[in-house]
Amino acid sequence: MANHSQFGFQDASSPIMEELVEFHDHALMVALAICSLVLYLLLLMLMEKLSSNTVDAQEVELIWTILPAIVLILLALPSLQILYMMDEIDEPDLTLKAIGHQWYWTYEYTDFKDLSFDSYMVPTTELPLGHFRLLEVDHRVVIPMESPIRIIVTADDVLHSWAVPSLGIKTDAIPGRLNQTSFITTRPGIFYGQCSEICGANHSFMPIVIESTPLNFFETWSSSLSS
Repeated sequence: MANHSQFGFQDASSPIMEELVEFHDHALMVALAICSLVLYLLLLMLMEKLSSNTVDAQEVELIWTILPAIVLILLALPSLQILYMMDEIDEPDLTLKAIGHQWYWTYEYTDFKDLSFDSYMVPTTELPLGHFRLLEVDHRVVIPMESPIRIIVTADDVLHSWAVPSLGIKTDAIPGRLNQTSFITTRPGIFYGQCSEICGANHSFMPIVIESTPLNFFETWSSSLSS
């Protein structure tokens, strides 16, 4: 959950998000090194006496041609690795289907019989004490922690986007199309997200809440709903 005046990412709660945060820090360090070098050269040019003599500087030209290529490679390789990791879906323990509507989500646990529900935002007037305004829902998505989860995302009317920042997930919900992604929660907790595609007047009122629990709690919860 993000805090007020927070400049960085939310605490990573999945391996993919941990990789994304590390890549972000890596790219910032590369950008800091480039800015420092450029600033040093600018100060050097301002402080040194200018010379009108033109000299042959093939070595310098070679360096400023090869160095940017090396920097791009250092940025591209980890980026491609993360992209392939995000697209990888290995034998999930649970498959969840999320359907976007104006303006609520429908969830179907396809591995269970008749286990589905609609998830609406809790109005401010009915919000329990201590819950988050515009983020709490009447039915949370409960999943087992440390288990591979596959989520299939689609929409029933207009474009939506199923996004949970702390898990590193953002998948577009497109009518007539099934998009899928996977994730693993590394710790128990409650993770908040929102629709990240402008979908109409109440776009900001269709939050996403995922509750990660130990396996035995998830089995008890699922059996109580499906029975």
